[in-house]
Amino acid sequence: MKPRELKGKMKNLLLLSVAIINVACNDYAAEETVHKFEIMKTEEEWKKQLTSEQYQITRKKGTERAFSGKYVDNHQRGVYHCVCCNNELFSSNTKFESGTGWPSFWSPLSDSNVLVTLDKSEGMTRDEVLCKKCGAHLGHVFDDGPEPTGKRYCINATSLVFVKK
Repeated sequence: MKPRELKGKMKNLLLLSVAIINVACNDYAAEETVHKFEIMKTEEEWKKQLTSEQYQITRKKGTERAFSGKYVDNHQRGVYHCVCCNNELFSSNTKFESGTGWPSFWSPLSDSNVLVTLDKSEGMTRDEVLCKKCGAHLGHVFDDGPEPTGKRYCINATSLVFVKK
């Protein structure tokens, strides 16, 4: 093998190794740079805008206690918006009783309003749901929901604002 060919193969191997390490380490900073959010604020700006609980959940990827959120038992008609940027996320038409303790939806209002990304935190592998406009952590989506999608978008009520129809 010629030195130039060896150099090319070594470069490809190095790039593959870096990609594997990023996935293994769950490099969220690298994932977020792939998607440019329309609304970008500093941590201090988010802290001024949000309550401490909203900040912890939406900006630091926290989770509220099961059955503690104000929308778990909400049965009114309307639309759930992002608490950070007011992006329309979920309709009450797709909300269902999952029994998990968090508001659950079988579909977002529009796929263009949410971003689903890989989450390997807490020793688990899950699909994280983010607001596509501002990057707020909303919750996770699972494959154990009702038809027609079979999905369960398990969303923190703290990350939502409900607008009644």
